Amino acid sequence: MSLRAYLTTMILATVGSALCLTAVVLLISPDQNNVLGMALFYTAMFLTVMGTASILGFVVRFVLLKKRLVAHVVIISFRQAFLIAFLTVTVLILLSQRLFSWLNMGFLIVGFTTLEFLLISFSTTNNE
Repeated sequence: MSLRAYLTTMILATVGSALCLTAVVLLISPDQNNVLGMALFYTAMFLTVMGTASILGFVVRFVLLKKRLVAHVVIISFRQAFLIAFLTVTVLILLSQRLFSWLNMGFLIVGFTTLEFLLISFSTTNNE
């Protein structure tokens, strides 16, 4: 897949998921909600945050830093966008269940940072 096709696909998918998120927020009442409505909201939120973070991460790395090959930049930005989106949705779920605390946030950040370092160490050992 070319870089242009990748960026076009990511932008269109992100816009589509943002439109779905907007529709879910406007059309589904949180008071009269079931599991399907919450699953749609969190899925649309996850995809929107992941697409936005992936595109922004790619642009920052590729345009501003210009240090690596395009394939490496895409992989790194997509991996980190997945972790950011998962962290965002996890925090929103904790907030909705009234389980969020700064201690939980600290544990989540330490856990995701450790996971990122683990993934970095695996990717550097496989590339050598």
